[in-house]
Amino acid sequence: MNDWSVLFLAIIAIATLVMALIQVGAIIAVLRLARQAQEVVVSVQRDVQPLLAKVNAIADEASKTATLATAQAQKIDKLVTDLSRKADETSSLVQHAIMTPAREGMAVVAGLKAALGVFRGFGDFRGRTRGTADEEDPLFIG
Repeated sequence: MNDWSVLFLAIIAIATLVMALIQVGAIIAVLRLARQAQEVVVSVQRDVQPLLAKVNAIADEASKTATLATAQAQKIDKLVTDLSRKADETSSLVQHAIMTPAREGMAVVAGLKAALGVFRGFGDFRGRTRGTADEEDPLFIG
């Protein structure tokens, strides 16, 4: 072996050693990075779990509130429906209570008018002289 071969062999050995050291350093750096990433993931999970619990609680409360609001809306609808029905019944009752006596009063007034008309007619009948049938009923056709 000559000097040049030993020199090249030494250079190759040193280069291999340097490459091995670089690879070991890269592996150590990757392991540190992986450990830090795992710590970040654990920290995020620890911080997010209470938030998820709060979000679930808020969603449950929102569901209960929506249920109560729906029940209240149904109660209001029933109340308005009952109120409208009772107002219609009351209106009908008042109309019946007012209109029936008013009709009866109008019937009495009409009866009085007819009676007065009859009495007036007797006065007119007494004052007329008796004539022929044509004079008594000029509109009679027959």
